[in-house]
Amino acid sequence: MSEPKQTKSLKRGRGRPKSFDRTAAIQLAMELFWDRGYEGTTFDDLIGAMKLSPSSFYHEFGSKERLYREAADYYLNMSTSYLRGFSSHRDTRAAFEALIEEAAAFFTNDASPAGCMISLAGTQLPPHLRSVADYTKSLRKLFEQALAKRLRKGVSDGNLPSGTNVKELAAYFGTIFRGMAVQARDGASRKQLLAICRVAMRAWPSRPPDSNHKTDHKGRPRGVIS
Repeated sequence: MSEPKQTKSLKRGRGRPKSFDRTAAIQLAMELFWDRGYEGTTFDDLIGAMKLSPSSFYHEFGSKERLYREAADYYLNMSTSYLRGFSSHRDTRAAFEALIEEAAAFFTNDASPAGCMISLAGTQLPPHLRSVADYTKSLRKLFEQALAKRLRKGVSDGNLPSGTNVKELAAYFGTIFRGMAVQARDGASRKQLLAICRVAMRAWPSRPPDSNHKTDHKGRPRGVIS
């Protein structure tokens, strides 16, 4: 099978280049895995992009799977840097709205492959690659756990109903993010993803009334539009 057009012009390096930048190499590998998936990225693709000989590749990374794990970790750290603001945002609903909007922009920017590497690269793998699929699944689970943690804070802060099923709501939004990643890979624009965001937020639980608000003569909280 011939090499993909993108890598035909890349010459295979002899040994490890003197100026070898490991982080840059992992970033190159990340972009390949992100764009083509785990199985769609060949060994020749990797050593061609990184300009390494096979022996230097194995010395530096051990195996394709180990490199994939490093690349996936690199992607996760890069793509979830905005979670810092998400975690500290005062209002839970606003935090989720902002997070989804940022994801819509990230999934459709022209500087990187469309969609999400963690959602797309490690799925539909044969049984002998179960460890790759399981590792990618564990990263998706970490993201969902971050969503659940923020929702629990929202319940504790009182801007989500006390009976909110945090686990189910986190799974719902995790599904929205993965669906948006597939839509982006299929060519959806940022505008189209934002339209999906607006529909998704309709599932947000109603905020409980503020017991500190004074009521009018009809027994309704003042300032609340009925």
